[in-house]
This record gives sequence, C-alpha cells and structure tokens, in this order.
Amino acid sequence: MLNHITIMGRLTRDPELRYTQSGTAVAGFSLAVERDFKGDTGDRETDFIDCVAWRSTAEFVSRYLSKGRMAIVDGRLQMRDWTDRDGNKRRSAEVVADHVYFGDSKREAGTSQGQITAYQPIGEVDAFEELKDDDGELPF
Repeated sequence: MLNHITIMGRLTRDPELRYTQSGTAVAGFSLAVERDFKGDTGDRETDFIDCVAWRSTAEFVSRYLSKGRMAIVDGRLQMRDWTDRDGNKRRSAEVVADHVYFGDSKREAGTSQGQITAYQPIGEVDAFEELKDDDGELPF
C-alpha cells in the first residue's frame, strides 16, 4: 500500500507549536494550495489543507516558517474521525508532514536580508546555514 503526498503552497497562518505531555513537539499549520487548472470563472481555485508536523520537523516549521511563506510538505494523508460539541460525527483530513522544505527564498518572502537559506536535515540533527554569497543561483 502507498500513502504519499507532496503539496506546495503558502502558509495561511503562523504555525502553532505545542508539546504533548511527554514533551514531544507538534506543530499545526495550513497551506493554501492552488489547483493546476482554472475553474468555471476562469480563475484557479485554492484548497486550504491542514498539516501537522512532529518532533524536529515541528520545531523547524515553527522557527523558520510564518504566514505567507511558501512551503513544500512531503508526507502522508491521514483521516481523523471526531465528534463536535453538538454530538455530530465529523471526519477531517490532514497531511502528516515527514519533511518540510522552503518553497521560496527570504527575499521572495519579503525580508530585507536578501540571503537564501539552505536547510539540510542530517539524521536527527538539523544543519541550518546562511548562504553569504547570494548570486541568485542555486548552490548545487
């Protein structure tokens, strides 16, 4: 069986970082993802997709992403059944993020530093490095 999803969109709000009772980090956020085709009105429709990240990925999302930033989320689709306040049964879908990547540079996100940020996960340790020589080209 295969359950794999990759989406790219802009954060609709700042990520919300929380910790479980055992101290595990969990971050919730939502992406606005445009569809590949235009609707009846001639405009592209947008889906708002809830995402959740755990542990070091959650801390990364909370620390480096904010509302309006473009992000790429790689993970799996998860369905959750729950009961609302009125006792009605509900079902919701969310993407459980295994990996989250920058979809834009700091410059495109509206910061003034003009440096591109590179993030490379190495096992359980995050290697985060500011690239000083920003010539607009990718470093690989």
